[in-house]
Amino acid sequence: MPKAKVNEDLCIGCGTCETLCPNVFKVEGGKSRVIGEDCGDCDCQEVIDSCPVSAISME
Repeated sequence: MPKAKVNEDLCIGCGTCETLCPNVFKVEGGKSRVIGEDCGDCDCQEVIDSCPVSAISME
């Protein structure tokens, strides 16, 4: 199963990922962090595509 990854050097902490997928992402200290692996009902590809600075990927 692919895992979400946040490039903290690119992340601007806008919170889009957390809004779209709160089971996986949380903004803390001005940067997004991966807090879980289960996307549940969210679409991880939508999260990747919605990041304004392309800081999110799956590995």
